[in-house]
Amino acid sequence: MTDTIDSLREQMEEAARALDFEEARRLRDRINLMRGGATAGEAEQADASGLARQRPGAMGLGTNKRGIEPSAGWNPPPKPDLMTRGGRPPRR
Repeated sequence: MTDTIDSLREQMEEAARALDFEEARRLRDRINLMRGGATAGEAEQADASGLARQRPGAMGLGTNKRGIEPSAGWNPPPKPDLMTRGGRPPRR
């Protein structure tokens, strides 16, 4: 079944008039793939849903890192000397 861009556009408009927006979106994505150079068969088989299953450890706060890692080249500051009071002269 080879659909042309024009026939897909008509089907998309019919789906939008029938308030079937998921089907209209799917047809719009097929049209965009065909305009980009994909064949009708490739565009039909392509999964353009944009949904991806979440991976464990990649959830929460927009990061996929499991722990805190310092930046490249970062060195921790030196530890204070417990025998001094922060480098100031002693109080009298």
